[in-house]
Amino acid sequence: MTKNSPAGPPAHHPDYLPAAGHDLFLPGYDLLTRVLGFSRAYRTLIDQADLRDGLSVLEVGCGTGNLTVRARRAAAIRAVGCDPDPRALARAQGKARGLTDLTFDRGYAQDLPYGDGEFDRVLSSMMWHHLDDRVKTAAAQEFFRVLRPGGSLHLVDIGGDVDTGDGLLARRIHRSPHAAGNLGDAIPRRLREAGFDCRQIGTQRVRLIGHVAFFRAVRPV
Repeated sequence: MTKNSPAGPPAHHPDYLPAAGHDLFLPGYDLLTRVLGFSRAYRTLIDQADLRDGLSVLEVGCGTGNLTVRARRAAAIRAVGCDPDPRALARAQGKARGLTDLTFDRGYAQDLPYGDGEFDRVLSSMMWHHLDDRVKTAAAQEFFRVLRPGGSLHLVDIGGDVDTGDGLLARRIHRSPHAAGNLGDAIPRRLREAGFDCRQIGTQRVRLIGHVAFFRAVRPV
């Protein structure tokens, strides 16, 4: 069923977790991502997505728009960022000035305001661990729905196996309630249940967080 963009998220949706963990911390979010070294992770994810001119690309959980803007600058694509946080979206809109074919919408991962098969690529960066377990299944199904057959999801997040060499802080983060549901084969297993052909394709070390994992999930033709 094709969906149209609503004016805002339905009232029945659960509260979202802001990108910075709390609205108060949002002004420092971009600085934090730079300090942690996420620019490298963004470059890796964009390279893995094999962006080419003319593709339609959606980032789910775009936050302040860092990855979406980078993706649009990487190729002449139609780029769309989606996030439930209006404050983060306002910052993202500011970064989009001067760029064409780049829009930001308010919406939830489990109820995306887009049509069936509308996108060639879906990107997700450090968003998956923000979702409650009961929401992840619906979100995976929505990712599958908005991708065209043969399209692919490219996701980076805390996931896979915990590396004991990552240090105490990294291990504590991995064992937090939000991250614990991502470990082992939890991410690819849930995406396969939604119909994807999914595998982990790499890892990368991020300051303080430790290793993050990269996944590619393809919607079969």
